[in-house]
Amino acid sequence: MPRISEHDMAQTRQRIVDAASPRFRSDGIDAIGIAALMKGAGMTHGGFYNHFASKDALAVAVFEDAFATSLATVARSSDEADPDRPSLAETVATYLSPGHRDRPDGGCPSAALVSDAGRHGPEIQAAYAEGVRGYIERFDAAQQLEATERGETLDPEEARRRSIALLTEIVGAIVLSRAVRLVEPDLSDEILAVNRQRVTNRA
Repeated sequence: MPRISEHDMAQTRQRIVDAASPRFRSDGIDAIGIAALMKGAGMTHGGFYNHFASKDALAVAVFEDAFATSLATVARSSDEADPDRPSLAETVATYLSPGHRDRPDGGCPSAALVSDAGRHGPEIQAAYAEGVRGYIERFDAAQQLEATERGETLDPEEARRRSIALLTEIVGAIVLSRAVRLVEPDLSDEILAVNRQRVTNRA
């Protein structure tokens, strides 16, 4: 029997993560079992344990992968080398869009996975906390860059306070707008619009 290469193992592991990520984000970690996840990835149940010790270990990998992708998008707001660099306000406006609200399976993990992080153990919460720290750091960097471009000096402690408040507001707005979207679509849109105006005016 041929030996499976490390490259093939890594690809298979990523395939499992890719299959689990939208399901965890849209339905929650506890809503789907390992057998169904592996079937969705086109693999057998038994193959799961060649890559992950437990479902929680898979959840940690999903959190890490999802945040890495999301944070790379946010990081563009502080990338001086990017000629098409969006402002922090533009990044926030995209976050608070109906398109993002309507795609929890592919959206920001800070909103889609917040309840799961609160319900599960320290390993999953640690992966979520690392993502939260990443958002705060990238918001800090974008604020500092934009202040410098305006010829201003922004106190680091004040930048951090603003970053924490900003993240809290936009995640809360997405969570609430999703919670009422089916029964109160106008209210859902209003929640996004009000918060989009408020935070982009300050960002």
